[in-house]
Formats: sequence, structure tokens, C-alpha cells
Amino acid sequence: MKKLPTYIIIGILASITISCATPPRAPEVIPAKEIYPQFPSPVIRKDIVHIVAPGETLWRLGKMYDIGVEEIMRANGLKAAGRLGMGQRLIIPKAMPLRPVVPLYASSRWQYIIVHHSATETGNALSLFKLHLRRGFWHGLGYQFVISNGTAGKADGQIEVSPRWTHQDVGAHCKADNMNHCGIGICLVGNFSKDSVSEKQLDSLVYLVNILRGYYNIPVKNILGHGQVRGAATECPGNNFPWKEFYERIKH
Repeated sequence: MKKLPTYIIIGILASITISCATPPRAPEVIPAKEIYPQFPSPVIRKDIVHIVAPGETLWRLGKMYDIGVEEIMRANGLKAAGRLGMGQRLIIPKAMPLRPVVPLYASSRWQYIIVHHSATETGNALSLFKLHLRRGFWHGLGYQFVISNGTAGKADGQIEVSPRWTHQDVGAHCKADNMNHCGIGICLVGNFSKDSVSEKQLDSLVYLVNILRGYYNIPVKNILGHGQVRGAATECPGNNFPWKEFYERIKH
């Protein structure tokens, strides 16, 4: 069999290589499909105080706590269901236990999932938003999702959805290999170069990753830590991150 010239072989390989070097065009944001678990039964409802995170709306809070928007407005003396202020304190009357609400948008952009740690002992989406603004990140919080470690007023394992995700904006979490354009950034609060991932954080990460990779058809080989991305000079998400257990728990 006659061998092909080297330049032809290179051209063929280049044509079939999947890369983030040329990001797909930004998708049109259409109403999302939403995934959330059912509340256990029976559960006692109770009044709570919620601190508004970046991008949260009355409608989303209603989904999270299974309460009507009108009831939240009435409890807080709100006359219009407008934009909430980050850090605003709201009474959520007769709230059910908090549940994650994961919106999913039709898009061909998302080809990777990149796992990070915050490299801080405490934090939440709001504190990271402010930190990233001070560091010059456009639009603040650079990740698409944040998973709490039970500090800064959030429950251990609580999943917070970033405005970058609800607006389907590119990230500001991993420049290497152009992952900001095609990788979903998930940040676990904590410093896993010194500490360990909590059991509830890992449970939430597995839950979230399985939803995202199933919907966007992301293969396991494309689920990486920040430091595993080609060209990234970092140990994020830390040397103590439990990769073996994490990969064993992801559906194949």
C-alpha cells in the first residue's frame, strides 16, 4: 500500500481533532430545562432568612424552597418582583429544606467540566464574586457553579448557580487550552492542598457533574481538574482532592 505524504496525514489529523482553540458561537439563551430532586416527605416547613447570592431571583428562590413568589414578596414588603440586590436579606416564610435547582440550556459550547478549589478556608458565591471583582475579573465570579463547604452562611454541599451559567457566558476560571470558552467551571470552597473535601461536597459534585455530563454528552476523559488542563501551571483543586473516589462514582 502506498504511504500518504506526511503533510496529508497531518491535515487529516487536524481535521478530526476536537479542540477548544476555536470556540463555538455563543448560544442563544432559551428557557432552561430544570433538574431538582423531590423534597422528602414528611418535612416540617419553617421560616428562614436567606442572603441573596449573585444572580438569584425571587423565582429561583421559590423553586429552591418550594414557596410562591407572592408569598416571599409579601413577607418582605416587596411591591414588585424586580431584581434583587446581592447580599440582601430576605425572609422565606414556611420554607422547605433547601434543594439544588440546576438549569440546563441547549448549547453545543460545553465540551469539558473543570473542577477547582477556592484555595480559601471559607467562602460562598457572593464572597468569591467580590474577590474576583477586586482581581479584575469581568462580570465578577468566574465559575459557573460553586459548592459550599458549610461556611459563610451556606450549607455544606450547597450548590450555587453563577450568573455566568444562567446567562450562558464564557467563564473566567481557566485560560489554559481556551477552557474558559468550552469548559464548565465548578469551584468547591476550600483549600484541598491542606484540607480534605467534605463528604457532602463530594456528593454534590458527583450529583452536579452527572447531570451536566449527561445533558451535554461530556465524556469522562473531558472531566478534569484545573491543574490537569494542558498548559495550566497550578495544583488546583489541590493534592488532597479524591480523584479515585470521584471518578469511581461518576456514571460511565
